[in-house]
Amino acid sequence: MATVGKNLSSYDSNELPNGARFKVGIVVSEWNKEFTEAMMRGAVEVLLQSGVPESSITVKWVPGSYELPLGAQMMLESEKLDLDGVIAIGSVIRGETAHFDYVCSAAAQGIKDVNLKTGKPVSFCVLTDDNEEQTRARSGGEHGNKGTDAAVVVLKMLALGSEL
Repeated sequence: MATVGKNLSSYDSNELPNGARFKVGIVVSEWNKEFTEAMMRGAVEVLLQSGVPESSITVKWVPGSYELPLGAQMMLESEKLDLDGVIAIGSVIRGETAHFDYVCSAAAQGIKDVNLKTGKPVSFCVLTDDNEEQTRARSGGEHGNKGTDAAVVVLKMLALGSEL
């Protein structure tokens, strides 16, 4: 396994852009809330550390990971929010049926589509694990916090957009 013994959320904070001018949304799945809430906290921590003002971070909840793409799109299209990018946070844990495959595929494709439709970055932070142990390890456990990674991604993509 490629993740054994590794914290996948290591990053150099000196390489992050100053986020003071960015407005970032976070859309979070209520399903598997123990894990999604932990990833959301990791994302918020990175945004604040990079200078994004707390008042420029908007968190909205959706029922599940399937709803993340529409939630992200609604946030980006909101003139009231006027966001620069969104972090989409969810967790799908494999069960006994094919439901896992459909939800994971829809979430991934949908988030990609929102990126391309809006021209604004939506970072993909949907854990697709076989069991709760794997999810726990990636939502603040031994393998780091994917919310941290997603915040780094959105900041770097926003900086790229500002440069171009």
